[in-house]
Amino acid sequence: MAENKIKIQLYRSTICTPETHKRIVKALGLKKLNRIVERPDTPGFRGMVLKVPHLLRIVE
Repeated sequence: MAENKIKIQLYRSTICTPETHKRIVKALGLKKLNRIVERPDTPGFRGMVLKVPHLLRIVE
């Protein structure tokens, strides 16, 4: 059964952001700028992206 995926890109640096934002980005598996990771499209991952919309971008 195919599971829906979302592609998430880190397009802004986490320098000078609160520690909680840094933890969210790290938990998503993003380490370097402009890297794209593919994660399951679940409410949990969508919520993490919505917490830091100024740092992340959903790539279609």
